[in-house]
Amino acid sequence: MNSTNRQLLITNYQLGLIGYPLGHSLSPKIHTAALKACELEGDYSLFPIAPEDKQGLKDLLARVRASEVHGLNVTIPHKQNVIGFMDELTQTAKSIGAVNTIYMRDDKLIGDNTDAPGFLSDLKRVSNSSFIIPHSALVLGAGGSARAVVYALLNDGWNVTIAARRIEQAQKLADSFTNYQLPITNLADFPLSNFHLLVNTTPLGMTPNTETSPLPENMALSKNAFVYDLVYNPRETKLVRDARAQGLNASTGLGMLIEQAALAFEKWTGHNPPRDVLFESVGATRPD
Repeated sequence: MNSTNRQLLITNYQLGLIGYPLGHSLSPKIHTAALKACELEGDYSLFPIAPEDKQGLKDLLARVRASEVHGLNVTIPHKQNVIGFMDELTQTAKSIGAVNTIYMRDDKLIGDNTDAPGFLSDLKRVSNSSFIIPHSALVLGAGGSARAVVYALLNDGWNVTIAARRIEQAQKLADSFTNYQLPITNLADFPLSNFHLLVNTTPLGMTPNTETSPLPENMALSKNAFVYDLVYNPRETKLVRDARAQGLNASTGLGMLIEQAALAFEKWTGHNPPRDVLFESVGATRPD
């Protein structure tokens, strides 16, 4: 049975999120709104599974195979933990080395990643992107989110430099993209005059530590740079606030959160939910 026919047979979608902890996740609000907007019956549940609980992961994924659960999002710490349980990875998930979306296709359990296209789509929207190649980006951090961002930017033709506090972690990330020679630097040594885009993938500035920033205090940014902070709680991070105070355009990662969720929802259901409704579900207005 092809995926479209399988979706047509589902009358009550059971969806959810794997991760730990999950107490502050916005995903239930977003996906409940998506179900309603697309006039679909269903529920979105949280599945908190501890990092070491491999049996818990295996049992939950068995429910996907049995069509008791029709789609899962994956967040920290399981984006790499689930890979060994998949029958197949999409090219995006394989290249990034992380899974954030799981579904069944042709009787196979598929691991996908919508973080990269979600990031790139939102970046182009909020920046009114007219960057001219060659354009340069500085990515702060070298964790799982950084992998998705670097992958997205490289595939869009960007020149990417990775900056991290732990230079060995940055080197490991750079080495994983074997077709590219990616420069790396320490977070304290930014080539700030040479980039068009700065992307923060670190948790610095996230609630409750809202007065922290990945940039040293009073550090001037390039005059025409765009600043994109993956942190979306609070709604205006210190990094974004400081960038705007310098007259720069800047955005948090709420749009990426919405976009990656919508892309996953479409994989599960075949329906493309209206973004305005998803922003409203979390008490926000979609930026122009």
